[in-house]
Amino acid sequence: MVSAIRFNQFGNPEVLNLETLSEQLPGQGDVWLEQEAIGVNFLDVTQRKGAVPIALPSGLGLEGSGRVAAVGAGVSNVHVGDRVAYATGPIGSYASARLYPAARLVKIPDALSFDDAAAVMFKGLTAQYLLKTTYPVGHGTTILLYGVAGGLGEIMVPWAKHLGATVIGVVSKSASVEKAKALGCDEVLVFDADSLASDVARITEGRKVDVVYDPIGRASFQASLDSLRPRGLMVSFGASSGAPSAVELSTLNSKGSLYLTRPSLAAHTASAAEYQERAKDVLAAIAAGIIKPRIWASYSLADAALAHADLESGRSSGAIILKP
Repeated sequence: MVSAIRFNQFGNPEVLNLETLSEQLPGQGDVWLEQEAIGVNFLDVTQRKGAVPIALPSGLGLEGSGRVAAVGAGVSNVHVGDRVAYATGPIGSYASARLYPAARLVKIPDALSFDDAAAVMFKGLTAQYLLKTTYPVGHGTTILLYGVAGGLGEIMVPWAKHLGATVIGVVSKSASVEKAKALGCDEVLVFDADSLASDVARITEGRKVDVVYDPIGRASFQASLDSLRPRGLMVSFGASSGAPSAVELSTLNSKGSLYLTRPSLAAHTASAAEYQERAKDVLAAIAAGIIKPRIWASYSLADAALAHADLESGRSSGAIILKP
């Protein structure tokens, strides 16, 4: 039998229930995956709350790692016993075992533990496309990055520094400043919507930044726009404080012909080939020591609601995984 988290209505973490389901035989192109670790991401929280709508009843989760236990017809890229990880849909990673499309599985090296793979793949892929596709970060680039003390920030800061960028990090509380500096941030600001843009201008001697990576949303959006140089890029890719308000196109013009994008991991891994190429780059960055998986806490699958509460409240400081 399979243990899986399910929920029937949107709401607080308590809507998550542990249920027992039957095992399934993999069909064409699928595998049956016995999971060793499951990644928890803020997208899971927004889906649970209904801020990102999904059909109910539903499972939850988009990231996991484990071993292939059975393969369906037509599967040739993985075999029974292979160590694998994944970080995209279909939804339902909060489970001890599951069906999953073989083409979306990434083989992981023996040197990478299941726990670390589940903690790094979703965030690593997100960092990869943000730093290399959304804006080609390189030598001379100055970036403003929110949430540097969190799971994604722990990956983006050292990777951006490796690419040659100057990183101005933003944290939510003073207690996170030293951690942000240890990760490699050149400057660290504690978020204050009223002063952030002027602080960025001071630090950069009036030039401001080339690109802002903003997963916060409504509370930070205006400050982010005001921190950009002329023709700079605003990357709004999250909404932990709520979705940003609509933007008048004339605003982008008046602030210096700014660019604005709202990217997603799904759009940057739509094809299996692109997905595998990005995953290959993430694994290479781990092997080279550019990025390092860091697990803040591990919870049992049955305690998924507690993991969500800690993530949503801001108590967490890094990646969270669930163990079946």
